[in-house]
Amino acid sequence: MELRDYQWEVILPALEGENIIIWLPTGAGKTRAAAYVCKRHLETRERAKVAVLVNRVHLVEQHYTQEFHALQDRFRVTPVSSNSDQKFFFSKEVKLSDVVICTAKILQNALTSQDEDMHVELTDFSLLVIDECHHTHKDGVYNQIMEDYLERKLRGQWKLPQILGLTASPGTGGATSVQGARQHILQICANLDTAKIMSSQKHRVHLEAQVPQPRKQYDVSHERPQDPLGRKLKETMAHIHQYLDVRDLAQDFGTQSYEQCVVELGKEGAQSFCRKKRTCAMHLRKYNDALLINDTVRMIDAFNALDEFYQLEKATKLLQDPTERFLVSTFEEIKAALLALASDPHYENPKLSKLEEILQEQFQTLGHSRGIIFTKTRQSAHALHKWIQENAKLARLGIKAAVLTGAGYSNQTKHMTQNEQQDVIKLFRKGDLNLLFSTSVAEEGLDIPECNIVVRYGLMTNEIAMVQARGRARAENSLYSVLAKANSKEVSRERLNETLEELTQRVIEEVQAMPEKEYRDTITDLQRSAIISRKVKKAEGNQKRQLHDPDAVRLHCINCNMAVCHGSDLRTVEKMHHVNINPDFKIYYNATSNNVEIPRNFKDWKPGGSISCASCGQAWGMEMIYRSVTLPILSIKNFVVATPDGNKQPKQWSRVTFTIEEFDYMEYCSRNLGM
Repeated sequence: MELRDYQWEVILPALEGENIIIWLPTGAGKTRAAAYVCKRHLETRERAKVAVLVNRVHLVEQHYTQEFHALQDRFRVTPVSSNSDQKFFFSKEVKLSDVVICTAKILQNALTSQDEDMHVELTDFSLLVIDECHHTHKDGVYNQIMEDYLERKLRGQWKLPQILGLTASPGTGGATSVQGARQHILQICANLDTAKIMSSQKHRVHLEAQVPQPRKQYDVSHERPQDPLGRKLKETMAHIHQYLDVRDLAQDFGTQSYEQCVVELGKEGAQSFCRKKRTCAMHLRKYNDALLINDTVRMIDAFNALDEFYQLEKATKLLQDPTERFLVSTFEEIKAALLALASDPHYENPKLSKLEEILQEQFQTLGHSRGIIFTKTRQSAHALHKWIQENAKLARLGIKAAVLTGAGYSNQTKHMTQNEQQDVIKLFRKGDLNLLFSTSVAEEGLDIPECNIVVRYGLMTNEIAMVQARGRARAENSLYSVLAKANSKEVSRERLNETLEELTQRVIEEVQAMPEKEYRDTITDLQRSAIISRKVKKAEGNQKRQLHDPDAVRLHCINCNMAVCHGSDLRTVEKMHHVNINPDFKIYYNATSNNVEIPRNFKDWKPGGSISCASCGQAWGMEMIYRSVTLPILSIKNFVVATPDGNKQPKQWSRVTFTIEEFDYMEYCSRNLGM
């Protein structure tokens, strides 16, 4: 494993057992440097065991097959991903392995699991490598692991693993001042119990030559001269406002601020059991989504999104409510006009013309380009892919495109399985694909050295995402393009990100220059404060969850307002799935015969059919087949929680104000199945 001079420079304290963060730009070989540290650690320490933690599923396989492949001649290196059965026997895999590469979530689940096949202790490891360690903050899973570490440390426990963090972009944590940015960096150092942040000083010239930066350009598109589709959508939204008779609702249609307004309106309607208000708010949000899509990709994509929503409404809802019938008939009346407008090429999105220019220049001139177009949503990634497939001019340039999005389940847009992700990445590396339309899943860690064009398409994100996306363009004379409307918030944010990147470098250099005692005292104070805050927050959460007697709590269908169960009917499975164990509950819902597809395996259960309200057709969740027992899993967002103190619409189960016990399989069987 040959290392460059600047890699040797940054790993020296880690070779001596110190906790450090390696801060090097994308493409500089942080992972190779970490693999060498792991190798030396295993060679020189008795009973050594390493966990390499990543935050993206596809990085498990990437690290295993690439930089950590060199260790496999002498050591057992095991990749454990969320779609493999190895995670159910994680404890055994750890015992048999020298290096385990896994997502942080798998390790966190194992640390908290009561199952002896899965459970491990933090002290089972002698070294933790934390990839993209800037995510070690707030309630992130990296920080949950490190909070356990810090509690042990402050109790005086000495047998703790060495920590090696890797990052190209620590960021400023949202701060725009020197003081705030410095505090953010110090907090990350405290969370990782870091003795030093290591960057290249002596060999910086060599580093800069090895990792050339792409040429950056702002590709600014003009405004649409006319937008008849958008105008028609806004007229319809105004018509719904009239029907609803809400005069104080902001009418800046097609914006994020309007979306927040209708979300609040829907929440008010749900909590007050005003079906008219809640239903109108939901439909207004769909129209607003269509306006945002119209602004991002093609008009036909906006129409299709709205049409698919209404097709689903008609297929799943019983449409007995007058408001639902009004809204469905309103769309049906304008559907033909919307389709005609969406099909008129004269009013197409100018951003697409600009993207076409960029791709023509890159692929026509060079002939062997490889690029990534980053976009905000899965929906826009698929829409752009369809656009390029139907574009005759680009078809002649030899562009072979695919979509790369997250593997997390979503009922909004098709998700990718982890195998599908891996297949796309492999084809892209081989050159069988040469253009990806990707969400943020490909920003961090994706190793494509030959990528020579990166486009951020209408994105407004922070400086970390900017640095990560830019780092994908690693080929010589590569291009990094920011494509947005003139004078837009996206352009302003990108300019701010450039300033924040400079601020990050400045404050890291200040932290590196701090006297050792001042640095250590500051880190210790921050660690103590973090542990106290965590305990206070946990105590407040426990207290909040005991505010109400579960028997006094009712769950109402969010659509038709029918009360369908008590809080005391609920249990948790694996501390995360919320099921109703009352056998009488089945009269309130209908279940589909087709099982829900979820792209990962579970140890004791498998998905059943999706479930919906028997009264109105509102989606509620899905069935779980747990050791041959069928239980309905409820999604909290589909219910209003009525308590003696009023109605709530919590976004997560963790925010309910009553205790939910863990499911007892044996007790359930003896009570309900006569066992």
